[in-house]
Amino acid sequence: MPNATSCVNVKDLKRLIIMNKEATCYVAGHRGMVGGAIVRQLQKQGYKNIITRTSSELDLKNQQAVNDFFTEHKPAYVYLAAAKVGGIHANDTYPADFIRDNLQIQTNVIDAAYRNECKKLLFLGSTCIYPKMAPQPIKEEYLLTGPLEPTNEWYAIAKIAGLKMCAAYRRQYGFDAISVMPTNLYGPGDNFGLENSHVLPALMRRFHEAKMNQDERVTVWGTGSPRREFLHVDDLADAVLFLMENYSDEETVNIGVGEDITIKDVAAMVKAVVGFGGDLEFDSSKPDGTPRKLLDVSKLHALGWTASIPFEKGLKDTYQWFLAHQQDFRDV
Repeated sequence: MPNATSCVNVKDLKRLIIMNKEATCYVAGHRGMVGGAIVRQLQKQGYKNIITRTSSELDLKNQQAVNDFFTEHKPAYVYLAAAKVGGIHANDTYPADFIRDNLQIQTNVIDAAYRNECKKLLFLGSTCIYPKMAPQPIKEEYLLTGPLEPTNEWYAIAKIAGLKMCAAYRRQYGFDAISVMPTNLYGPGDNFGLENSHVLPALMRRFHEAKMNQDERVTVWGTGSPRREFLHVDDLADAVLFLMENYSDEETVNIGVGEDITIKDVAAMVKAVVGFGGDLEFDSSKPDGTPRKLLDVSKLHALGWTASIPFEKGLKDTYQWFLAHQQDFRDV
């Protein structure tokens, strides 16, 4: 085990990793949309030894189980995409679960990876860590400059602790842990549940069901004026592997496309992709939510990575995935 009392010169850690395609890669959270995309990308790029475990096989909240797993398998590279997630209602109803479970998962995996001499770990955060009223576009340095959105502060605080833990282990132990903050994601593996899905999959399911029911119209909450940024999850996975090989610093990195679109335009595009022939209406009596949420991705672009999947193509691919899996969402 590395010397747990040693301190290092942080400047010495700005190194690149030449990843061995035969080395063991552990993807925590592989059944989620992000973890599944990372597994696909690793396979696409020729990695031969990818380890995954379901929550029933390995409870990441159990410190002893996590330590035993890392001691046995000694993964060289770790992608920490596992987390307890949920919508506003879930965060409001179960705040203790959200902060406890996520802190336990992160702490156990990061510490076990370090103690078992993992070469590099990547921690996936969330844009909800940024202040509610952060200037737009959101730069990485805006972290901790203002109050959080109250509806998901328990999850956000846990994620902030995770990225700070990565930074602390880098400073004190020289552990090569990095953290990234992805923007709004969509794509294969998304959550299309009626009660807890995000705006894009919710729109896609509503238009699809309206088409099947031959409804005359679909009504969307709000004016349609808020702007959002959307990144295909396969682009995220590509960026994640790029950063594992090309980035090594304690400062987090935003991952996004650097452009946003109005909800009105998103709804029109989803309507066209689904093939719904009825009318699209907006109910301006309903709340719009945050006017804009856009990440500044200049750091990522400067490193040499940009998103490559056009939004319309990504929507079409996502709808095809939805059609192939829609039986899984009937009773959600």
